[in-house]
Amino acid sequence: MTADLDVRVARHEFEQRYPNELQEMLILQEVETSSDRPVEAIVQSRKDLTDHYTGSTVKYIPLSGQIHRIYSYQKTNDGIDPKTLRDITADCKILHISKDSVSVRIPAGKKNTKACVLASFTHFTPDVFAPHLLEFQREIIRQYADVPLVGVFKDEWGFPPSIDIHPQKGLFWYSKYRADAYSERTKGRDMLYDCLLMYLGIKGRTRERQMAANHFMEMSWQRNRDIEDDYYHAIKETFGPDAAVTTHPTWYPYPDYREHAKNGLDWWVATRDWAQTDEITPFAVRTALSKKWGSPIWYNMYYATERAHYERSVWSCALGGGRINYHPLYPSNLKTIAKTGTLFHGDLMTAESKVRLLNYISHSPLDCPVAVIFGHACTMNWAGPTFDDLGMEVVGQLWSEGIPADLIPSSEIEAGNLKTDDDGLICYGKQRYKAVVLYHPEFEKPSTAQFFQKAAQGRTSLLCKGDWTCDFDAKPLDGNHLLPASMKTINDNGRIVKEIKEILVGQFEPNTPAIKSDEQFFGYYLVDPPTTGYCRLIDGTLIQVAGTKNRSGDAIQSKMNIGKHTVAFDAIGLAAIKLDAAGQVEALAAGGLKSIETGDFKISLDKRTDIALRKNAQGFWEGVIQGCDTDIPQPLLNITDKWTRLKAPVMIEEK
Repeated sequence: MTADLDVRVARHEFEQRYPNELQEMLILQEVETSSDRPVEAIVQSRKDLTDHYTGSTVKYIPLSGQIHRIYSYQKTNDGIDPKTLRDITADCKILHISKDSVSVRIPAGKKNTKACVLASFTHFTPDVFAPHLLEFQREIIRQYADVPLVGVFKDEWGFPPSIDIHPQKGLFWYSKYRADAYSERTKGRDMLYDCLLMYLGIKGRTRERQMAANHFMEMSWQRNRDIEDDYYHAIKETFGPDAAVTTHPTWYPYPDYREHAKNGLDWWVATRDWAQTDEITPFAVRTALSKKWGSPIWYNMYYATERAHYERSVWSCALGGGRINYHPLYPSNLKTIAKTGTLFHGDLMTAESKVRLLNYISHSPLDCPVAVIFGHACTMNWAGPTFDDLGMEVVGQLWSEGIPADLIPSSEIEAGNLKTDDDGLICYGKQRYKAVVLYHPEFEKPSTAQFFQKAAQGRTSLLCKGDWTCDFDAKPLDGNHLLPASMKTINDNGRIVKEIKEILVGQFEPNTPAIKSDEQFFGYYLVDPPTTGYCRLIDGTLIQVAGTKNRSGDAIQSKMNIGKHTVAFDAIGLAAIKLDAAGQVEALAAGGLKSIETGDFKISLDKRTDIALRKNAQGFWEGVIQGCDTDIPQPLLNITDKWTRLKAPVMIEEK
């Protein structure tokens, strides 16, 4: 049994103990003033913040409101005119304060003058920067120490969820404790003033605005990282080192500005025992997380309104190095799923049973010879040159060419998680890269330059897109010359892909190209592996899947080359094999196997059979046979008598 031991399910208790440590949303609302009469400004709270932790009645509701500050100013095309900026809080009259809204009367001012009201609303959830949050989190976990849990999960952690909350819109997650932490890291800066600067900009202070945004966003992901990390270690300390810590840290499943506001894109540092994502999270993220957490495969929590979507996804995921984490009971799907039958009826479980055979022959993730390392600060800085661009276009083009690429934030360099190995290749977990693209290095730290200077002495080909003109504090910097001279700068995505294809000639055999979706999901076109094709794992395992026409598996009658060796399969749905350096079979798996032949290794069966076969640590064959209720076929017994039987899925009658 696993349990959801999260502070969000104990919000009432947290509020009672620490009423001054709840999360606030700071709202900056700009109003037109008048030169001949006072103007009333009303700021409304946000009442619709909800997720699966809140149910239908206990949302992240506002509990109280307050006015922090009011500024007046005149604006230019470049932002606020600093000569006109004044704090007029003392000159204004507060008319009304409640949990739903605040209102204030702003006196008449000069012509063409605007005012900005900085108000906050306290919401029913712990402040991410609350001083007692980690202690409270651990206390919840310790209360269950006597329960024999095999694992504990923490899902979609971060600031309260909202699709449109972002500093670009004058909405900031705020608290006294966050303001204090911000002041400490910026050597005394006032967070309220900087929120005005970050929202509207002030003429002549672009660099200052960029600096403030960098620090504000970095503290978001770093604080959320610390909370996730402490949670992970508390679970291990309480339930033992084998207790599983799950599930996924992703909320909005695409790494864009909405996820910036939720958790600062902490996906790569939210500690988990294996890689998990959800919904339409890009495959390049899934594969990168499998390397980060040492997962042989990744899991993607997936739900859909039609069974056919699951049936397509099961094959596509297998071809991308992962599996479906089935999530069929999403409330809006129940009626629709019911019309098409249970997920456990029909072809889906037959397909799933074939895919699971891979688990018996390999514990290796998908081989991705390329990494796109995006500037973590740059993509989240809305005052910078390339906001919300972390290289998904070039990643998608690479996958569409059959070149899987991992997507990794540059902050993993400073954390020491991206390394160079003894052979001079950049590596991330077990993955060693033939080529690496540094994507928009603006605002990077010295550690980035140091890392690539060292990597340039090795064998990974290095490319860069974008100029590096400022450091993290937005101070002018000739960063381009800090990077190694051998690192090619290419500012066209198509040319980057072309260059990488040339680099990989003779070093990597492309997989079956991924396919771009015809329609948008969550506002994006997806680039996913197809339902029929082949891929390779890091350990050299070649996987073929076929599930396009018949979702339980199509015929595979193939001849594939692995180096100088040819492998011929006659199977259904799945065919996978691993050869050693001499071309001898080390492991194989196949659905509905009829025959396989490579070199002097041959199997020919009278009846199609699902099998997995591998050599154990002592070099002896061991096998798994699925759905066979009769005697083990003699050709298989000729290889080994050590066979484990697996039951085939029982088909539920459709009603």
